[in-house]
Amino acid sequence: MPRHVARRPTLEDVAARAGVGRGTASRVINGGARVSEKAKAAVEKAIAELGYIPNRAARSLATQRTDAVALVIAEAEERVFGEPFFAGVVRGIGTALAAADRQLVLLLAPAERHATLGDYLTRQHVDGVLLLSLHDDNTLPTQIAERGMPVVLGGGRVPPPAIGFVDNDNEQGARLAVEHLVARGRRVIATVTGPLDMEVGRTRLRAYRAALEAAGLAYHDDLVAPGDFSQSSGEEGMRALLVRRPDIDAVFCANDPMAAGALGVLRDAGRRVPEDVSVVGFDDSRIALSTHPRLTSVHQSPEAMGRAMVDVVLAAIAEPEAALGRRMLPTRLVVRESS
Repeated sequence: MPRHVARRPTLEDVAARAGVGRGTASRVINGGARVSEKAKAAVEKAIAELGYIPNRAARSLATQRTDAVALVIAEAEERVFGEPFFAGVVRGIGTALAAADRQLVLLLAPAERHATLGDYLTRQHVDGVLLLSLHDDNTLPTQIAERGMPVVLGGGRVPPPAIGFVDNDNEQGARLAVEHLVARGRRVIATVTGPLDMEVGRTRLRAYRAALEAAGLAYHDDLVAPGDFSQSSGEEGMRALLVRRPDIDAVFCANDPMAAGALGVLRDAGRRVPEDVSVVGFDDSRIALSTHPRLTSVHQSPEAMGRAMVDVVLAAIAEPEAALGRRMLPTRLVVRESS
């Protein structure tokens, strides 16, 4: 006996069930305008009753869209998968895109891969591009925007109007960290910076210096150690600071992994935290809860940053002629035992 296989519902089936024309059903499914609320409700009801699933390839042909958005992280795999910040941003972006029925294309792109990456980021592959963790010499945002592709930058220098922008308020966060240490009576406050070829590193350093000067404390180069956001650079920076300035009574580290590294070096040097040296990080990541003592840290929400980036790029895809959005997300200090 032949087996009867249920036929997959078609667009014509949906139109017939809803009592509308094929074109009307197509406009409802593809998010088009010029459809009455009554017709829209009838088509949506027919879709639910029939279990209709749109053909993505056909939909792309009809809408000239891929329903995909690329996230380009301009770092090597070791850093992307080793720092909590990136995981949070990816979670926020993935959740927001899924809610909008869009696909996420994740691309890890250190500098040596940029030449081939630019050729991929076209409307044939994705509808928009999100860029994260760019260093100063990165030209990808401009390249992509010049092709008319919606592009949103997560952090970095505020770009020209053709590029969207979302960031956490790094200046506010670093200032809050230093003001807290001053309020705790600390007077020899050092810092381990982020990468100074990135705007985030420079902004947090500038805010550290401004907060010191606002409190009547002098800025000294020997209280500044360069870091690259890795735990090992926090360790190296803290060792160098203790050699140069053994009178240090506080340190602001530009992220939590570096602060965790600094805590270990202080412990090995016999410095009590917070009695001898107070320590503050930046991220308020899970690391802050696993150190001993638990780490005071500036709270930023990578997930909120990811969601905001998606909001901006989807708005640009929907209205190509509109100005791209600019968003600055607030930060706050979470005080724990390390300070």
